[in-house]
Amino acid sequence: MPVVNPEKLIALQRRADEVRNDHGKTSLTDALIATNGIISPKMAGKIRYLDSRPDEQLRGITMESSAISLYFSMSRRAHAEEMPVQKGYLINLIDSPGHIDFSSEVSTASRLCDGALVLVDAVEGVCSQTVTVLRQTWVEHLKPLLVINKIDRLVTELRMSAAEAYTHLSKLLEQVNAVIGSFFQGERMEEDLQWRERVEERVVAAAAKEQEKAERKAARSTLGSDETESTTTKAGDGEFEEKDDEDLYFAPEKNNVIFSSAVDGWAFTVRQFASLYEKKLGIKRSVLESVLWGDFYLEPKTKRVLGSKHLKGRALKPMFVQLVLDNIWAVYEATTGGINGKGYEQASSPLCCSKLWWGCRLQMFYNRDPALVEKITKSLSLTIAPHVLRSKDPRALMTALFSAWLPLSTAVLVSTIEYLPSPPAAQASRLPALLDASPAAEHVDKHIREAVVDFQAGRDAPIVAYVSKMVAVRASELPQTKRGVEDSMSADEALEAARRKRAQIAKARKAAETESSNDINGLGNALDSARLDDEQEIEPEEAEDPEYLIGFARLFSGTLNVGDKVYVLPPKFSPANPHAAPEPQKVTVTGLYLMMGRGLESLTSVPAGVVFGIAGLEGHILKSGTLCTQLEGSVNLAGISMGSQPIVRVALEPVNPGDLDKMINGMRLLEQSDPCAIYEVLGSGEHVILTAGELHLERCLKDLRERFARCEIQAGEPIVPYRETIVSAAEMAAPRDKNVPRGTVMATTPSKQITIRLRVLPLPSKTTEFVEGNVGIIRQLYAEKKAQEKSRQIVGDEDEEDMDHEDTASKTHRPDLISVIDFKSKLQDTLTEDVASQSETWANVADNITAFGPRRIGPNILIDITGNCQKFLQEHPIQDRGSAQSSEAPRPNTLTAADFSDKISYAFQLATAQGPLCSEPCQGIAVFLEEVTVAAASGDDPSSRDQIGRLTGEVIKTVRDSIRQGFLDWSTRLLLAMYSCEIQASTDVLGRVYAVITRRRGRIVSESMKEGTPFFTILSVLPVVESFGFSDEIRKRTSGAASPQLVFQGFELLDEDPFWVPFTEDELEDLGELADRENVAKRYMDRVRERKGLMVRGKKLVRDAEKQKTLKR
Repeated sequence: MPVVNPEKLIALQRRADEVRNDHGKTSLTDALIATNGIISPKMAGKIRYLDSRPDEQLRGITMESSAISLYFSMSRRAHAEEMPVQKGYLINLIDSPGHIDFSSEVSTASRLCDGALVLVDAVEGVCSQTVTVLRQTWVEHLKPLLVINKIDRLVTELRMSAAEAYTHLSKLLEQVNAVIGSFFQGERMEEDLQWRERVEERVVAAAAKEQEKAERKAARSTLGSDETESTTTKAGDGEFEEKDDEDLYFAPEKNNVIFSSAVDGWAFTVRQFASLYEKKLGIKRSVLESVLWGDFYLEPKTKRVLGSKHLKGRALKPMFVQLVLDNIWAVYEATTGGINGKGYEQASSPLCCSKLWWGCRLQMFYNRDPALVEKITKSLSLTIAPHVLRSKDPRALMTALFSAWLPLSTAVLVSTIEYLPSPPAAQASRLPALLDASPAAEHVDKHIREAVVDFQAGRDAPIVAYVSKMVAVRASELPQTKRGVEDSMSADEALEAARRKRAQIAKARKAAETESSNDINGLGNALDSARLDDEQEIEPEEAEDPEYLIGFARLFSGTLNVGDKVYVLPPKFSPANPHAAPEPQKVTVTGLYLMMGRGLESLTSVPAGVVFGIAGLEGHILKSGTLCTQLEGSVNLAGISMGSQPIVRVALEPVNPGDLDKMINGMRLLEQSDPCAIYEVLGSGEHVILTAGELHLERCLKDLRERFARCEIQAGEPIVPYRETIVSAAEMAAPRDKNVPRGTVMATTPSKQITIRLRVLPLPSKTTEFVEGNVGIIRQLYAEKKAQEKSRQIVGDEDEEDMDHEDTASKTHRPDLISVIDFKSKLQDTLTEDVASQSETWANVADNITAFGPRRIGPNILIDITGNCQKFLQEHPIQDRGSAQSSEAPRPNTLTAADFSDKISYAFQLATAQGPLCSEPCQGIAVFLEEVTVAAASGDDPSSRDQIGRLTGEVIKTVRDSIRQGFLDWSTRLLLAMYSCEIQASTDVLGRVYAVITRRRGRIVSESMKEGTPFFTILSVLPVVESFGFSDEIRKRTSGAASPQLVFQGFELLDEDPFWVPFTEDELEDLGELADRENVAKRYMDRVRERKGLMVRGKKLVRDAEKQKTLKR
């Protein structure tokens, strides 16, 4: 293949209609890269060129998204009558990972692209990661192109016949379309609900107008007629529009399905075979495209296409089997032996009249058939090199034949160009929806919106670019660095020189052993001097190679040049308040790069619609951001939801304490370069990194040690989150005070001035789920309250200031949030349904809610029965708050319970953030504040108003401890973080998979067999704390035949009291006083308490120590 000059790629960037931006998979992209001469076609699928990391090559999986620009030319006709014209195209290809731990890489790459190649394994079918990728394409409004890969496995592994393979592929296509249909159905139901709400609002507004019109009818009759007309117009505009979903689904006749085998180097579409058979059968290509897939059959004699109704009992094969699959199966038979013959009839092909090889009888044997190979090559006019025909490797002949007949690159690239849109067309269709979903979309400047949607690429157009992530690049890999050291010895050259020197030393040592002892000393001196020279040669290899951060970006409008100055907008930026702290800064673009996989090419300017690298953003963008030439009215495109949230935390420390600064700087670089890694410093001083899973953690540690920190780092035990809750169990200890209901606590501050009475109750499970599912509306309410307090110059709590911008941004990210009134009514309805037997306790609870916690959005509620605290769910918070505190102006010196409302709320946040079991967040508790009494100050005491500072700490500590005491009055439970585990395994290793899952306290949810295959799909749930080493153990036990996919699912109750001890006679008799049965909940709790430095009750350092044992005795 000829090597494509980068200048040709740079020139094509200016022609937006000949540009395509999509992302695919590594083995498939190898064949596409080979068309540009970057790698040899023989190594396609083996070298995995875009897997540039050594651990990616070792494991055989992709861990980081990589981009490369490819050139492809094809002949196209503007009209049917005109001659074909050769046109060149630029394809910006992004290879994204398939492992669930790195799904954040898929999320960040999706917004840069206009289309996506969605690969589905022909044997494994639709798995959890396939659904995740399809959902991402749906959310980002990408145009997907389905690639059914690994069809060779149907021949070599499953031994299917062509007819069986067709049935299997049809069912697989139905499964993929069912996923797309579920997305469409969910969106339509949501739109229908929103439409009904709008209609109800318009009906209410129209009724109000009618009433107002009736009152003013005598005086303003003209205005009334105008209002009637406008009301009718609005009602007519509000009709619900049905959408056609026909264009959403995958269908081979639409040219959006590719059948391929990347490892064997072939792929095809229905359109390719339609053009092949157009002259042979005398049927138009457009007709063949519509009938090659589906229940259509070819009449052998008349060459007519028949439907299933006209078969009249004849056993004909579908056209896709006759004309497509039979021929591919024949190639496998001729070269490698093909299938075992199961269900495969030896019958003559119906196309015996044609000159193609399909008239040959299919022979069932495992050896190569030279005669059949010769007929195939002659009928297709293929030229195979003689050394390939003589090769003893059957795969060499097979790949050579397939690459000459159905080259993978041609099918994929032609389909990409013909089906996927160009950047102008893609931005016009998908950008309006993305802009409407961006934060404060109504404040976006009209010129910015038009420039992005209309694809304005001129130099005068505003620049809008999205930076998806920061990529760490070594200084030696930058183009300007390479040019600067052309004359000097590179690190690789120095390494090669050092190797040659070592070889000389080894040869000298070997010769020294045969010489006399008199010459050894002299030779030793020579070796010593050579060793010194060797060290001098290796010195360039050990020289420090610093890391630089390059932005991975896509330009949506304008033209970006080196030296331009643009504003960097963080993900929390809102156009409604552009100058809010931290105010976006203006940076200078210091470099632009063409992404070429393992290398970079320098650019001076970049036009709109191009994926590129940008330098100069280091220190200004943490993970993602938006670049814009103006601040007021700019747009924030960085609001992307990640596929997987970091759940695994690990504390790190350097082996050498002097390398602490190196480690901290390295962790900051890692956080910037990894979309899903988060660096935190805990209150205990631990440096913690949060990752998506075990494999992601392993990659982060490797990068820290070898690239970013460049020092030895040791990792502690993984820190897994827990939740604490309470339940009303059948067997519970007696309440602390039998005179009051369970969970009730009476407490007095140390000064005896304030007495508080509260009660802790378990929150019903459905209510807890409802609150967890509506975190967005709770966050929105807090943001509104905060804005109202600022407008009235009311100082909020210190912790609320940190979340102000986050709340404002999150409000606009969820345009489907329900209103406050709906949230309040639904919450009360859920409570009423969930606790019908205790309706008096939970009556009107929604009206008395004061706060949610922890972090003001958690699934715990504080309910004020005294009426002293501000109500959270109120329709007019400003008026209510003002009326409740209207007595503040002439306020006397005496203290009231209302003065401590914010302190009680803060204590509630503290108590729910750190539970009494192991200082983990609480979930599912309700705290009823029943009474707050403030005693009058004595005569000799100073003013009561002056004592509020001293009483603040007392109230917070008393309320926090009271909530914990009430918590422990119930039966306590731990909630475990759970993974949803999906495993595909064959029947012979099914038992081993079950054994590993059971041993790690997992639970099987479902088991289903994929029809037509020997594989079972096992769905289970597994505690995160038990998942470390799970994937390796599964692979070891099954000899690599099964590999799990772990996705964080949420928290699940561990129904075991951590304080349980045997106390009944039966339990003491069965288990003994020491409780031979292990209390798993207590083990988890003690492990967390020990890690946090808390006291562990019942821990014995020495047990049964009767005498000292030494090594001598």
